[in-house]
Amino acid sequence: MAAKRILVVGAGHVGLYAALRLSKKIRRSEAEIIVVDPQPHMTYQPFLPEASAGNISPRHSVVPLRRELKRCRVLAGEVTRIDHTHKVATIAPIIGPERELAYDHIIVAPGSVSRTLPIPGLREHAVGFKTIGEAIYLRNHVLERLDVAATTTDPGVRSCALTFVFVGGGYAGIEALAEMEDMARDALRYYPELKPEDMRWVLVEATSRILPEVDPDMGAYTVNQLLKRGLDIRLDTRLESCAGGVVTLSDGDSFRADTIVWTAGVKPHPMLDATDLPRDERRRVTCLPTLQVVDAQGRVVEGAWSAGDCAAVPDLTSNKPGALCSPSAQHAVRQARRMADNIAAVIRGRQPKEYRHKHAGSVASLGLHKGVAQVYGVKLTGWPAWLMHRSYHMSRIPSFNRKVRVVVDWTLALFLKREVVSLGELHEPREPFTDVTPTVPAQAVRGDLAAKR
Repeated sequence: MAAKRILVVGAGHVGLYAALRLSKKIRRSEAEIIVVDPQPHMTYQPFLPEASAGNISPRHSVVPLRRELKRCRVLAGEVTRIDHTHKVATIAPIIGPERELAYDHIIVAPGSVSRTLPIPGLREHAVGFKTIGEAIYLRNHVLERLDVAATTTDPGVRSCALTFVFVGGGYAGIEALAEMEDMARDALRYYPELKPEDMRWVLVEATSRILPEVDPDMGAYTVNQLLKRGLDIRLDTRLESCAGGVVTLSDGDSFRADTIVWTAGVKPHPMLDATDLPRDERRRVTCLPTLQVVDAQGRVVEGAWSAGDCAAVPDLTSNKPGALCSPSAQHAVRQARRMADNIAAVIRGRQPKEYRHKHAGSVASLGLHKGVAQVYGVKLTGWPAWLMHRSYHMSRIPSFNRKVRVVVDWTLALFLKREVVSLGELHEPREPFTDVTPTVPAQAVRGDLAAKR
């Protein structure tokens, strides 16, 4: 029997874990595994806040694909179209023309992107918090604002530089806000011109509570802890505009801010619009509990699989009719493993099994030595919750190599002070060079080329 070809679209939590498990479960004579992603690494997103705050090295929060997927073929590029009717995907490499790739099974896991709204100024002045690049940028930007505030003599410039707005009260927003405020407060020891009360940290949440994944009392505890640290928490409030760097809120307040971070949810990757796979009203790929793609009539789409943020997977452990698995890393990793096992079973002529997982709970860091956790009904706060947060995510990041590096980072942080230096030039590396390089008129260039001919 000829070897099957399994195409994995995306190397996030689902793509990496599925490909890794398939490479261990399936012999090369049974199937070839091809992974396509524009990035050479998988980002372990739960570590983005710690990487941004300098608690771990940014390089240690990503997993190199070629190192981990040694038995897979990794293509650096994007899948721009999926024609599953003919089982052909169109791939655009980093450089060069597009090409078509036939497959037998496809894992559609491009993940998600920030769910933004048509708010004036959002595109020009805000930054997301989903990629390692955004995390590094935010760290450098916040530290740079401290330098601006410490140097200026203009009260308005100082106030604007020291105002930091985070929109969205889910885990991403709360952890990013808490970790960055903790880092900035730590950095102020080197800024005698500034005091902690000079900084203004604002959380804007459109609903009446934060951290909806945990019980209301745990969300209330988190709010109280943030209020004790002097943070400005705005519930039932929307961002109306940030045009010109002026933040306007639905409660009528308006102020200038140099830093606006958007963490208000995610939506399926727009790449799915270029597929012929069935999707639901929220544009997610519709799936059975077996992680097989299913159409509106309930028929299995042979050879198509999906999971994670971009998939609508029924939650068999919920008592609510029609309940779906939440778009969390916890579900994504477990779905990836079940899906890999199911693909191996189908290739070998066996029946796939349903994904069924009781949600273990949630953990969140609120800065160094501070956290909140609700795991299997047990509620923890403070230092024990922070320790559980670190222990859980250290155990989940792929590869022994990355686990050791993260633990070393944490251990060194016990004895060494946190690095609080901005490397803002990383974002415009050619600027110093171009500033000192003379411009050559286009006419002179053409004349020089003509002379050489």
